[in-house]
Amino acid sequence: MTANVSTSEKLDATAKSQSQPEEKYKPRNGADLLIQALHDQDVEIVFGYPGGAVLHLYDAMYKNPIRHILTRHEQGAIHAAEGYARVLNKPGVVIATSGPGATNLVTGITDAMIDSIPLVIFTGQVATSVIGSDAFQEADVIGITTPITKHNYQVQDVNDIPRIVKEAFHIANTGRKGPVLIDFPKNISADVFDEALAEASREKEIYLPGYQPNSKPNYLQIQKAIQAISESKKPLVLAGAGVLFADAREELTAFVEKYKIPVVNTLLGLGSIHGNHELNYGMAGMHGAVVANDAIQNTDLLINIGARFDDRLTGDTKRFAPNATIIHIDIDPAEIGKNIPTDVPIVADAKEALKAILKQDFQAPDTNGWIDYLNEKQLNFPYWYVEDEKEILPQQAIQLIHSITNGDAIITTDVGQHQMWVAQYYRQNYGHQWVTSGGLGTMGFGFPAAIGAQFAKPDKKVIAICGDAGFQMTAQELSLLKEFHLPVKIVILNNFALGMVRQWQQTFYEGRYSQSLMPVQPNFVKLADAYGIKGYQIDTLDEASAIFEEALNSDEPVLIDCRVKQVENVYPMVAPGKALHEMIGVKKF
Repeated sequence: MTANVSTSEKLDATAKSQSQPEEKYKPRNGADLLIQALHDQDVEIVFGYPGGAVLHLYDAMYKNPIRHILTRHEQGAIHAAEGYARVLNKPGVVIATSGPGATNLVTGITDAMIDSIPLVIFTGQVATSVIGSDAFQEADVIGITTPITKHNYQVQDVNDIPRIVKEAFHIANTGRKGPVLIDFPKNISADVFDEALAEASREKEIYLPGYQPNSKPNYLQIQKAIQAISESKKPLVLAGAGVLFADAREELTAFVEKYKIPVVNTLLGLGSIHGNHELNYGMAGMHGAVVANDAIQNTDLLINIGARFDDRLTGDTKRFAPNATIIHIDIDPAEIGKNIPTDVPIVADAKEALKAILKQDFQAPDTNGWIDYLNEKQLNFPYWYVEDEKEILPQQAIQLIHSITNGDAIITTDVGQHQMWVAQYYRQNYGHQWVTSGGLGTMGFGFPAAIGAQFAKPDKKVIAICGDAGFQMTAQELSLLKEFHLPVKIVILNNFALGMVRQWQQTFYEGRYSQSLMPVQPNFVKLADAYGIKGYQIDTLDEASAIFEEALNSDEPVLIDCRVKQVENVYPMVAPGKALHEMIGVKKF
């Protein structure tokens, strides 16, 4: 009897039999030089998908191993890299081939740009001799990505590779973080480099005269901020993702505790202060807490730390925080004054600015009456829902998940109703554990982002909470859970609809549900089983608790199809064009 041998085992055996005796790796061409440059940047993992224009790179990775995760679509690769970058606060790395491989990354690049996620992206390109001739799988990647990257390069000289890679990582992860793309013509990857020139490129100090991000605050502006704080009666901190990117959670907590200043968060700023902290009044904005929006509208001093005043936060900008002096601390000077007029601008890293303020001793404002007012508002106007005897409400499912995990899981989401319910009901107790698509609102983001987060933090519980529609956009990445034994938990809040679209059609279009209902869905449990993954279906609240407990505490990857009420809406809500105090779906208790 002969043992069965898999095709991959045969290929590995053939490759080994044909290989030369082991010798110390030595770069020989541009592809080798690039992979060595990644090692120099301490890159541990790369997400990607091969193709003709990058075969030299993949061959170089084979000879000089670096961990590569073969996703099943380039969009899955870049969202996984975003999840990886978001929880580690360092650049994720992506490789794709030319043409469609590169263009399939565009959504993820844009997502990373608007949410300030550091990525370094390598795209294959046709040979320099045929660029501009409409060669097979040619696309003008530099032209396409110039508006959606922090910077991009096209390599023209093989000896420049070490310098370009070093600069790319520096740009991606300093100042306001973001994606940097390197377009890599195929002939450059095959070119033999000059060892002396390449080494000089590798050793060259980074010198970018046009890029000098400022992290230290101006002393006079700090003094102005301190004076405004000491004179205020109703100060309020608005904490954005910039607090997390600067690893300033500890400084923010120390600042608000020292001066007893209440805090509200942006969607992406959740986790910048403990979810249950007594000074934390939750998320503000379109679907924010009544108390958070009320605080913004009634504060006399709004201290924005690391948020960009986007439209989903502000509502009608002309009536936003009408009584407030505005202090805006941001690493990106372009954001200050862009949407909301600023009285005290501070261009600086959030951590450095908070440290500068904490070094000063000044009279704390008397905020006791202000906090009493907010506490009463929070008590009288909480998030609410009406229980249904027959159907599970999505809010109930999220509360169960929070209870089982004690608020200590990495949570990723797509965009839509489920995203807002998670933001409302899953209180973020720690930093870098909330991974969601904010500015771009990308369906299909949540599941591959969870994969990247799990690779980044293999010992953490990672839960992807998705809508049924968004999950189907990148469901093919289920292969990775089985291949790498990733214990990611997928919770699909399945309402057989494009939930947020349906809600808007109900609210603003007289219930005309045009193309927002999805009566035919796959059997998600069978889909999971097809990939060798355990699946559960939850139909009633009675069975939800036991199934969530078993599934979420499993050491294996699982998929949970949780059937929820289709016509449930996310409340409260600030309608487009309205001010933050003009919320609908508000109830007093």
